[in-house]
Order: sequence, then structure tokens, then C-alpha cells
Amino acid sequence: MTGGVQLTQPDTRTPYEVFHTDCPARDVVDHVTSKWGIWVLISLLGNDLRFYELRESIQGVSEKMLAQSLRALVQDGLVWRKVEPTTPPQVTYGLTEFGREVGEPLTELFDRITRRLPARDAGS
Repeated sequence: MTGGVQLTQPDTRTPYEVFHTDCPARDVVDHVTSKWGIWVLISLLGNDLRFYELRESIQGVSEKMLAQSLRALVQDGLVWRKVEPTTPPQVTYGLTEFGREVGEPLTELFDRITRRLPARDAGS
């Protein structure tokens, strides 16, 4: 194999060099597969959620880490953010079309994993 994986950009046909540290596609993959990014995408597949609803749906995430993950995913174009001009402001998040494309296979991955794991006891 020479040169690593090349993914083609649809508009310009210039390949992404995903194994290079300066590749923009690599940044998006890092954000999606980060500890909390994956859970944000899966949580938003069902519904658009406000910040605190999202935090409650992802057990163990701190406000700081959720905010950082959301900021990166919004910047990458996977998540949209809507601010209602109320006091205090109500902020709602949802998936863009790109976010859905990326998030849907993640649910399939988790379904495959949970089908292979041993059955859990009712008390666990």
C-alpha cells in the first residue's frame, strides 16, 4: 500500500489524505469518534434536544465536555444549533443531513455490539 487511504471530495475530486495530520477529514473523524461525540450523534438521532435534555440523555458527560463536543460537531457541519432569544436563552441542537448520514451507521454498530454481548441480569 502506498500513500494510505484516499477519500475523494465530491465537488473537486481532490483526494483527502486521511492518515496525514493536517487532513481536514481527519479532524471530523476525530470529533465524531471522540468519547462524547459519538453519544451526541446517537442521542440526537431520535429528536432535537435542548442542552440540558442532551446532558441528561448522556450519563456521565460534564457540561464542559458536552459544550466542547457540541461546538466541534456544529463547526464540522454535523449538528445545528438554534438559540431562542428568551431569558435565559433556550438552545436546541439537532442533526444536519450530514450528521444523520454519519450517525445512522453508529446505531447499527451499537446494535451489532449489543446483539453479541452476553445477556444481562435484570438487576444489573
